Amino acid sequence: MTDVLSKEQRHRNMQNIRSQNTKPEILLRKALWHKGLRYRKNYADLPGKPDIVLTRQRIAIFVDGDFWHARGYQDRPGEQVGSNREFWIKKLTNNVERDKAVNDELTEMGWLILRFWESDVKKNLDACVDEIVGYCK
Repeated sequence: MTDVLSKEQRHRNMQNIRSQNTKPEILLRKALWHKGLRYRKNYADLPGKPDIVLTRQRIAIFVDGDFWHARGYQDRPGEQVGSNREFWIKKLTNNVERDKAVNDELTEMGWLILRFWESDVKKNLDACVDEIVGYCK
């Protein structure tokens, strides 16, 4: 399967994909702030640079993109793409492996890791917030 976009169009699309301050992250942060929880965002002092960190409670929160972290395909990342499969299988496999390594490292440091899928945050924000608040007590 060939790419339907030109090289320039594909470059522009990929360039506009955010790694920080995505809509699901912002939704979750605003909801946590509304609940009275104060946090650090994109905390570089911790491995993996968690999207949201509750330092007092030692909770690291990641909001993972469904595609970029191979939702539903963790055991076989890259299966969901049709073109340039070799590249995407390698890329998404590395992402999944890096997530596991970051989880292990943070756990060893005594942090609780919470990971939410972007689609879960969008569809059921209250459940995600309730889960976080449950760990804060």
